Amino acid sequence: MKKRLLAPLAIAIALAGCQQSDNNNQENVSKETIQEVTHVNPLFSEFTTPHGIPPFDQIKKSDYLPAFEQSIIDNKQEIDAIADATNEATFENTIEAMEKSGDFLNRVSNVFYGLTGSMSDDEMRNIAKAVSPQLSALNDDINLNAKLFARVKAVYDKKDQLNLKVNELTLLETTYKGFVRGGANLNDSDKVKLRQLNTQLSELSLKFGENLLHETNSFEMVIDNKADLAGLPDDIIAAAAVTANDRDHKGKWVFTTHRPSKNPFLTYSTNRKLRETLYKGYTMRGNNDDAYDNKKIASKTASLRYTKAQLLGYKTHAHFTLENATAKTPENVFALLNQVWPAALTRAKEEAADMQKLADSEGANFEVAAWDWWYYSEKIRKARYDIDAAETKPYFSLEGTLQGIFFTAEKLWGVTFKERNDLPKYHEDVRTFEVYDKDSSYIGVYMTDHYVRESKRGGAWMSSFRKQYRMYGEEVTPIIYNVLNYPRPVGDTPTLLTFDQASTLFHEFGHAIQGLLSDGYYRSQTGTALPRDYVEYPSQVMENWMTEPEVLANFAKHYKTGEVIPMELVDKIQASGKFNQGFGTTEYLGAALLDMSWHSLETAELQDAAEFEKKALEERGLIKEIAPRYRTGYFAHIFSGGYSSGYYGYIWSNIYDADTWLAFKENGIFDEKTADLYRKHILEPGGSEDPTVMYRRFRGQDPKVQPLLDRRGLTTTK
Repeated sequence: MKKRLLAPLAIAIALAGCQQSDNNNQENVSKETIQEVTHVNPLFSEFTTPHGIPPFDQIKKSDYLPAFEQSIIDNKQEIDAIADATNEATFENTIEAMEKSGDFLNRVSNVFYGLTGSMSDDEMRNIAKAVSPQLSALNDDINLNAKLFARVKAVYDKKDQLNLKVNELTLLETTYKGFVRGGANLNDSDKVKLRQLNTQLSELSLKFGENLLHETNSFEMVIDNKADLAGLPDDIIAAAAVTANDRDHKGKWVFTTHRPSKNPFLTYSTNRKLRETLYKGYTMRGNNDDAYDNKKIASKTASLRYTKAQLLGYKTHAHFTLENATAKTPENVFALLNQVWPAALTRAKEEAADMQKLADSEGANFEVAAWDWWYYSEKIRKARYDIDAAETKPYFSLEGTLQGIFFTAEKLWGVTFKERNDLPKYHEDVRTFEVYDKDSSYIGVYMTDHYVRESKRGGAWMSSFRKQYRMYGEEVTPIIYNVLNYPRPVGDTPTLLTFDQASTLFHEFGHAIQGLLSDGYYRSQTGTALPRDYVEYPSQVMENWMTEPEVLANFAKHYKTGEVIPMELVDKIQASGKFNQGFGTTEYLGAALLDMSWHSLETAELQDAAEFEKKALEERGLIKEIAPRYRTGYFAHIFSGGYSSGYYGYIWSNIYDADTWLAFKENGIFDEKTADLYRKHILEPGGSEDPTVMYRRFRGQDPKVQPLLDRRGLTTTK
């Protein structure tokens, strides 16, 4: 692994902090002072901790900004050295040298942005705000460096004569295309415009995320009358009491828009008025015409993205984004969505009619609304399949489900997990595991961070503090982590998961195992370095094992009695697998279509976000009982994340998932040959080659849409 000396800025900080009568007398600076600086800011040197885990307990927030500033300077110098070279441009001295640049910046970014998602506060957000334009400028400095691009192009133009390996050719093509997409072919005037656009977009993205975090954390529904808790399971009531206490509402109950709080309330509460209050609190985030409103930010972002796409020669932002996706064009995306949408919407209307019928039979004098869906669908599920979500929760403890995941990984690939309590971690909730292969060789580190807290953004994700690679001649092992938002255990009762929450744990581990089993050479190609519409595929496949009787029998045990989940309950779970898929598919597709509508705009004219959203969904015929999974004001995936023109990717990946699961079902869910082929051609290669080519090597064919429709029960009506 490449080693670095203490960065000059660290020495400068030490010197500046010393009172000296003679500025030239640097000998008076004690070794202790220098050591203190390097201790205070360990980001300036390689981590000497076990497995190279970041020394979280030594890193202070004040360390990040100087580390970013120096690492950006370092990266610029590395890039300038490549660009200014006078020798003939080769793959090694240009393309590979660029890949190896930025180690310091990569290390700092991995730690900082890893923690901004789960340990955010005003200070961290202010650092992000300060660093964002600097990183945007650095990216532009690289992409718009004419001398550097000339060398890259010189190598690219002779690629057919270089006899490159597949991963090397991929790196060359990706690098060249990145320059073109980054504005390398623009004239000087347009390059200035592009820099301005990138800076503005970066700032808007940060602001959108800040507003959403405030909206999510500030909302609370305080209940002081116990009668208003009617219908709620005991563990949900207990969790609400803990939340109330944490928020200075002692003796009361508080529900928030965080999913572990919101979803159970909407599902079980018999108080329709309170369901409406909480539902609107969630769906109106970023849409309250106050200081934290995101509508204008979204509109401005869409406008600037269109302007940037036009500047770079693309029809729309969607055309620009999808060029690097497996879908390739917006037309292909809409073709898929249009295949699924009619069947999903038809089923959703049937489901809504069933709910209205049930409500009427119970004497309701109202039309079923969006905030009633979870409540009545759960009633129908229970009646139709004799299954209650609360009935399954005692069998899905968080610890049990995690062990079920480990069981599945060992059965498939021989991978084992050894927990370590003595390794560095960034929060007391984090659990750390060493991961070993079937031959007992060390693979990497897996970290989990399961519990909800206000410093976390919502949702669930996987990322890495270090990716796997070996471009310096030795194996660098991965440090992978999952972050989720589950309720904390209350008293002696462990955290119990709904079926969907347990599925999410399997899903995120699907990302993690790809990062852990990665077997690549170049850092930019390893792990989950894949197109947005393909990267969700391995995680979705992982969910399938959870519902298999052999897996459930291993981990789904009652937290009190230890009784294995009864097979009749398993049968009910599997039978209900297609239940409510009209709603699930429609609310998801509604968000995907909203994303594509924003980014298929062929104008820079600012849109009235509320009207634009309403029109886009009405044109598709979305029924009033269903809101898209993400509305504009809180659609962080596309306005402050990396999914713009890409939210459709979950269902695109689902096509690969459904086809892959057919192979496992046909050959055996733990068939060694199938599992090995999947590992070799899907999990290990990362982005070293076109993923569609790798998929054909695994499956022997391209995936088809029909298995997806069959799985969701959308091919026939009742």
